[in-house]
Amino acid sequence: MRICIAQTRSVAGDIPKNIDTHKRMIHTAISNKADMIVFPELSLTGYELELAHELAADQNDERLDIFQELADSHKLVIAVGMPTKAGNDLFISMIIFQPCKERITYSKQNLYPGEDAVFKPGTQQVFLKFDGRHIVAPAICYDLSDKEHSQKAHENNADIYIASVVNSANGVIGDSEKLSGIARTYQMTVLMSNFIGQSGAYVCTGNSSVWNKEGKIVGQLDDKSEGVLLYDTETEKLSEGL
Repeated sequence: MRICIAQTRSVAGDIPKNIDTHKRMIHTAISNKADMIVFPELSLTGYELELAHELAADQNDERLDIFQELADSHKLVIAVGMPTKAGNDLFISMIIFQPCKERITYSKQNLYPGEDAVFKPGTQQVFLKFDGRHIVAPAICYDLSDKEHSQKAHENNADIYIASVVNSANGVIGDSEKLSGIARTYQMTVLMSNFIGQSGAYVCTGNSSVWNKEGKIVGQLDDKSEGVLLYDTETEKLSEGL
C-alpha cells in the first residue's frame, strides 16, 4: 500500500485557498500512484477555534465535491480536516473520501484541554479496509495520547495508524515518542501529518513522519516546507514531493 502524508501551511479560515493547496498535494499523490493521502488536523480551515462555528460544515458540503471526484477518478482515498456540525454541536473531524463510496466522517474522540469549550468529542472510531490486506486506523492529534485508542485499533486488526496533528516543536517531540511506541507495541506502520507555520495559537514545525513496525523512524519532512511524504508499506521505500 502506498500512503501519502501531506504537510501544509494553512490560510486561516480560507477554505477555497486551502482547497487549492490540497488539490496540488493530491495531484502529487496521484502522480506517485498513491492509494491514500492524509492531511493535518483541521487542514481546510487551520486550527482556528474562534472561527469554528462559522466555518463548520458537514461531509456533504458541495465545496468538498472536488475531493470525491478526485477519489473516484483516481482510486485514491483522501482524508481532509474540517470542523463539522450536527445540530448545535461542533466536532473536530476528518472527512474521508473513498472511491465510489459514501463519505465518512471521523470525529476526534479525545479533546485537548480547552477544545471542550467549543467542541464535543466523537464517539465512534473508524477503520478503513484496503483490498482485504490492510486496515487503517485514523487518529486526530490528542487521540494518540489515549492508550485505549491505539489499543482498540490493534484489537480491530489495524496494521496502519495515521495521526493528523497540529503540533509545535515541543508537541512534535512528545507525539513522536508516543507514535514510535504505538508502532513498536502493536507492530503497526505509523504515520503523522502536521502543519508548518502559524495555525491558530500554534507555530507548527512540520516534521511529518513515518515509523516502521519496530518503532524506528524511516522518513521525515523538514520543519519549514510544504510537501508530501510517500511510503510504500510493501517495499518500505520513501519518496518526497511538492
